[in-house]
Amino acid sequence: MKDANLFICTKCDAQFPKWSGRCSECGSWGTLVKVSEVGLDLSDSKKTSLTAKPAEAIDLTKINNDKGELRFKTGMEEIDRVFGNGLVPGSLVLLGGEPGIGKSTIVAQIADALGRNATVLYASGEESAAQVKLRLERLNCRLDNLKFLSETNVETIIATARALKPVLVIIDSIQTVYLAELPAEAGSVTQIRGAAVRFLELAKTDNIAVILIGHITKDGSLAGPKTLEHIVDTVIYLETDSSQNYRFLRATKNRFGSTNELGIFEMTAQGLAPIANPTGIFLEATGPAASGSVISAVVEGTRPFLVEVQALVSKTVFGYPVRRASGFDLIRLQVLTSVLGKRSKINLATSDVILNIVGGLKIADPGLDLAVALAIASSFNNQAISSKTLILGEVGLGGEVRAVARLDDKLKAAAKLNFDRAIIPANAKLSEIKNIELVKVKNLSEALEKI
Repeated sequence: MKDANLFICTKCDAQFPKWSGRCSECGSWGTLVKVSEVGLDLSDSKKTSLTAKPAEAIDLTKINNDKGELRFKTGMEEIDRVFGNGLVPGSLVLLGGEPGIGKSTIVAQIADALGRNATVLYASGEESAAQVKLRLERLNCRLDNLKFLSETNVETIIATARALKPVLVIIDSIQTVYLAELPAEAGSVTQIRGAAVRFLELAKTDNIAVILIGHITKDGSLAGPKTLEHIVDTVIYLETDSSQNYRFLRATKNRFGSTNELGIFEMTAQGLAPIANPTGIFLEATGPAASGSVISAVVEGTRPFLVEVQALVSKTVFGYPVRRASGFDLIRLQVLTSVLGKRSKINLATSDVILNIVGGLKIADPGLDLAVALAIASSFNNQAISSKTLILGEVGLGGEVRAVARLDDKLKAAAKLNFDRAIIPANAKLSEIKNIELVKVKNLSEALEKI
């Protein structure tokens, strides 16, 4: 049977019925290859489907899950919490983050924790053995069970892993490795997807945990095909604020745990140090109350902690009024300023509004709405709100204050820090909270009067 006239781009995998010098999808030159030249034999596809034999189906009731409950603990509670109470054997993890944020540092600390009792293989196509050793020694990592491989060929890395039988394989990074059987260059869509599938096979067949370090693009997404995130079991992001020394570890996908957990670290000379009590980061030391500053509470995963919301309202000097937000959704800020102007006597039509969440944390909790609105009102009227007052509530378009999730936990966290007053929704259902006065409000106007 004659080969089909089908050409694919080795960089983006786009398909075309005829050859051309330039791929119209990704814009690369000289990347279109006939399917027969990349190992795709379309003439045998129908033949294979007719001769395939049925596989043996597995009875799940006979599977023993005792080994599946085993998880490797790193000894760092912040990391274990994000991974889902530890790293699962046979899992494929994708770790992404900006350059220099500490991806290599955190995997080195994970390798040190797991390498105390078993072998760990570290494969890098970006650093030499001497450079990796310098970083590991700076982090006070043990080198006894840590094996380094300066190799970018995927087949060689997998063969080495199967020979050493480590508990963990670290690939730094997925954009630098390549499969010899694929004609595309390392870092292309084809190579990244092909390499990820091979490492997935290694993880599942040999029960080896694999961590892939991935680069990110200018818009903050992981470089490579979106299917890369579908292939892996867990997608972890390491984030930071450029003005802070803190790092935030969060999962956007996790087949073995929650995606709501947040790990918080401080970057030190000895590596990433976990912070057990994050409230101290996001809540400034109590002092004289300032206008535009209010305290609220959020829940990330299982932990509630307090955050400081700062607002600055100033008269517009030129053009249209400006709305800016750091750590808070800008569209939500615009909605709240419109609600304030409509449901209260605060006219922000000729005022700039700047909002900031202290500590660099990005928050999407609607329970922060009332705190944002009252912070804006405080700055507009130049009247300070007590730093021992907690403000919680979601604000609707009608100015009504609605109930928020996990209110009990947030109030208990505030009570532990000696807060004496809380502004909460009137329809909130909660248990008995001691040592804190609860002021219930139905709408935004009532909250402004009582504050």
